Amino acid sequence: MRLPCVNKGGLQSVIRLDRPALLETEMALPPDAVRALSFWSARPGTILTIVDNRDGAYRARLVNDERVVPFRKLGSKNLAAVPLVLYQALPDKERFELVLQKSVELGVRRIVPFVSLRSTTLEERDARQRKSHRWPDVVLRAAKQCRRPDIPELAPVMNFTDVLDEARRWDRALMLYEGDTSCRLRDALNDLPVSSAALIVGPEGGFEPSEIQRVSGAGIIPVTLGSRILRTETAAIAGVTLAQFFMDELG
Repeated sequence: MRLPCVNKGGLQSVIRLDRPALLETEMALPPDAVRALSFWSARPGTILTIVDNRDGAYRARLVNDERVVPFRKLGSKNLAAVPLVLYQALPDKERFELVLQKSVELGVRRIVPFVSLRSTTLEERDARQRKSHRWPDVVLRAAKQCRRPDIPELAPVMNFTDVLDEARRWDRALMLYEGDTSCRLRDALNDLPVSSAALIVGPEGGFEPSEIQRVSGAGIIPVTLGSRILRTETAAIAGVTLAQFFMDELG
């Protein structure tokens, strides 16, 4: 079942050839790739990352909405082997846009904003200046700039109950916690092979005790990044970076 998504992200956005890419050769896109291309809001002449039927990644120039010219092979297809999902409690002001940009750059597959007891709400954010409608465009621009072959999924703003329910889907679900826990992020990701992972980041001031109890009851592991207390956007960026590193997706 496809999870709720407010943009045209996910693996459906990968522009995939049905044969090996030929450098400096104009190539027709198969129907699924034409559909994927439509999600990128690209014009003729735009440079995008495509993937061929051997999972090779290439930079390609768009000729029109059905044809491309691959011109450079990339060292990797830039699509993380282990999907990482970020659940981010809504921060105040412009900080969620920063989290969106950096998590896209770091290879996150799905980004889920949510409301917790100490977070701001979508209504409070948009009452000052409505910007949430621009979030899909922030994700798309970041995907283009860092040469991703896919557009990460952006979920609608969820409540905390829905976050706990969805996080159970993943092989390893973790919550960054500034309180008393002996489990480090490294320990939670290095002990066994992980096929998918989720990272939950709380608001400024952290989670309420009642929320911590619900997290533990849902089988989600509270983990620490160390002794430093980080702002929510810093915790998200640091947590995603370390999680990708420990899962051998960086470095």
